[in-house]
Amino acid sequence: MTTWLNMSLQDGASPIMEQLVFFHDHVLMIMLMITTTVSYMMITLIRNKQTSRFMLEGQMIETTWTIAPAIILVFIAMPSLRLLYLMDEVHNPALTLKAVGHQWYWSYEYSDFTKLEFDSYMIPQEEQQESTFRLLDTDNRIVLPMNSPIRLIVTAADVLHSWTIPSLGVKTDATPGRLNQTSFSINRPGILYGQCSEICGANHSFMPITIESVPAKHFINWASK
Repeated sequence: MTTWLNMSLQDGASPIMEQLVFFHDHVLMIMLMITTTVSYMMITLIRNKQTSRFMLEGQMIETTWTIAPAIILVFIAMPSLRLLYLMDEVHNPALTLKAVGHQWYWSYEYSDFTKLEFDSYMIPQEEQQESTFRLLDTDNRIVLPMNSPIRLIVTAADVLHSWTIPSLGVKTDATPGRLNQTSFSINRPGILYGQCSEICGANHSFMPITIESVPAKHFINWASK
């Protein structure tokens, strides 16, 4: 999760998020090179006092600054399209989780199990322990197996919500009367935190999401209780 003075993205807990971090760094380096080149040219032109009344056109430089941006955009678009395809593709899921947004809490249903569903509320401040995080921990955590493809179905019961886990690279809108679908895979054990990312009312900032990633054996033991 994000900590104080953290200026970068959260550590990726899924293959998609790791690819998103790599793509972010890739585009950032291209932007740095463009900014450096343009700044150098502007400073050079400002400080250059030489003029030429015979220079009326420069076809070579015009051709260069037309073709170069097109090539740069190709280097940005190709990995971006690849990532969009990977994020939209839903492979054979090992588990389906349905999240329903309410004002202001989440309900979860494990579609592959019989009557495995619960509501998840934020832990009130007066009931928190030293090991819990303020405004982020919930009374019922989502338990999911690691290294397993998981399909997430998101909807809402009242107003617009958004189910978001930054470290997984997942942000899916919860729309009343509509089922939105996404998929992810958690590649390490631990506890992942998120919040509703849609302004859904007065208690919008009190809809935390807590995922506990465990090995598949522990998940089966939890689900069979």
